[in-house]
Amino acid sequence: MIITYTGNGKGKTSAALGTVLRAAGYHMSSCIVQFIKDGSQYGEHHAINHHLNDFVEVYQAGIGFYKLPGDEHSETDHKKAADEAIKFAYKMIKSKKYDIIVLDELLTAEMVKLVSEEDVLKIMNSIPESMHLILTGRGASNAIIERSDLVSEMKEIKHPFQKDEPAVEGIDY
Repeated sequence: MIITYTGNGKGKTSAALGTVLRAAGYHMSSCIVQFIKDGSQYGEHHAINHHLNDFVEVYQAGIGFYKLPGDEHSETDHKKAADEAIKFAYKMIKSKKYDIIVLDELLTAEMVKLVSEEDVLKIMNSIPESMHLILTGRGASNAIIERSDLVSEMKEIKHPFQKDEPAVEGIDY
């Protein structure tokens, strides 16, 4: 199954991680490749390292969020990191070691043109029948939505960021 979590609301990565947690309960293995996100430690990394590392591996392939405050990297550097992440994702898919591959923020990377829609569709078409793929990020294109088996859109209705409130540990990261 190919699952896509998209939209402007919070919860895309959380939904993917919930699926990974559920799968670990059935001794299924998952590989999470995080596009855009840098080497910062998020709550999911702590949980996986302490409790789920027999079933879940996480690879951060990004160098930070693109064009957001504090981004000190060039577009070329971001594109290079995204290209390396695509290559790494193919390597993980071809290994056939995992039941689930999560490509976190890949859709955001596609939306901001760090990777092409063609790259995303090629990955989607390379998934063996025995493997599930989860894509997350804002801005899923119509072609990606059409190719997916399950699509959920997270719609922002209200968020503390609108009041300039900071991200909350354990909730937002």
